[in-house]
Amino acid sequence: MTRILHRHTRTTYPVAVRGEGIHLFDSAGKRYIDASGGAAVSCLGHGHPRVVAAIQRQAETLAYAHTSFFTSEPAEALAEVLVEGAPAGIGHVYFVSGGSEAVEAALKLARQYFLEIGQPERRHVIARWQSYHGNTLGALAAGGNLWRRRPFEPLLVDMPHVAACYPYRGMRPGESEEAYGRRVADELETEILRLGPGTVAAFVAETVVGATLGAVPPVPGYLPRIREICDRHGVLLILDEVMCGMGRTGTLHACEQEGVAPDLMTIAKGLGGGYQPIGAVLLSERIFAAVRDGSGFFQHGHTYLGHPVACAAALEVQRVIADEDLLANVRRQGAVLMEALTARFGDHPHVGDIRGRGLFQAIELVADRNTKEPFDPALKLNARIKADAMARGLLCYPMGGTVDGQRGDHVLLAPPFTLTEAQAAEIVRLLGEAVDACTKDIGP
Repeated sequence: MTRILHRHTRTTYPVAVRGEGIHLFDSAGKRYIDASGGAAVSCLGHGHPRVVAAIQRQAETLAYAHTSFFTSEPAEALAEVLVEGAPAGIGHVYFVSGGSEAVEAALKLARQYFLEIGQPERRHVIARWQSYHGNTLGALAAGGNLWRRRPFEPLLVDMPHVAACYPYRGMRPGESEEAYGRRVADELETEILRLGPGTVAAFVAETVVGATLGAVPPVPGYLPRIREICDRHGVLLILDEVMCGMGRTGTLHACEQEGVAPDLMTIAKGLGGGYQPIGAVLLSERIFAAVRDGSGFFQHGHTYLGHPVACAAALEVQRVIADEDLLANVRRQGAVLMEALTARFGDHPHVGDIRGRGLFQAIELVADRNTKEPFDPALKLNARIKADAMARGLLCYPMGGTVDGQRGDHVLLAPPFTLTEAQAAEIVRLLGEAVDACTKDIGP
């Protein structure tokens, strides 16, 4: 008997009792390889002694002080670290407790920016289909995950959406990646012109699409074209790097690899590595200046923003990543993981695509490789694979609705930045066994 409203009320969950490195252990003594970091959260793995000690020190010194009265030393120090490593133009940080809150804050900041500079008619935020930005109502409205949106449609603010950058299914025969990227990017300009350029406040997109599509990077030239369109029409660019950021793709920020700097950026999961709930919005100096020189305050807030213990934990996580040169390991082991996935699934009859960057990778499952026909959603293949892999001691992140919010399945991997070659091989071995077991008796 449980008094918790769990995610699935008919499921009996094992009790997690201990974490050590890449492994989690339940109360029955079973060990699991955490190959997805929960939801791409545990970038250092579990139980890192330096982070645990930092949390203890801060809790003993100052556990909580409301930000309407005080700032705190760990919050100020963390903000300095984040701005030092941020894309060009970023000058300030707004702390929250997680990714959904970060997206909500970014949307509000975008709106308030235009109020502060005397353009109140800018009210539209354009997003992309097959995106995921969080589960609060504002973030859900921005997101293009149909399955998550559907029950709450009557409560959602109307936000226009354009196509995702999804080359596996979106590229036309004979079309280059660059031509495809320009074509889908230009949908944004078409939508801005349809709405009226003076009415659009922002465009929001995941730099590398996470849960909904499964580790889909932008094609070359796509994001620079998006940046160009936004600049031409005075539209703010919000990049959501809650899942793909803070080192997950091999650079601190995924947009570094695109040569693009946003006006607002949301970060969370890898920021604190799961040791404490924390997220943040990184904002450009011009947005900060507009608020500072205008009303003087951001009309927003939550009880636990800038929490001293959460900031102390995140600060130590970032110091460990730097001190241990873990971004280099992400790049190195990311190549190892991609090679292993390609060797295992490159000719698999039910794996249509292998994709990702760094330690953020996925396979897309298909009933037929030639036609790319997905499996029947009624089979719930993604759920089968998750359960089978977990029974084998592997935690991965399968999802459904990859193609259009209903059809399609993929499996996302996001192991810790400390991954070894042997661990990568074991992850692929167990995933291969799970995929084989769940697809061998089912067809198109």
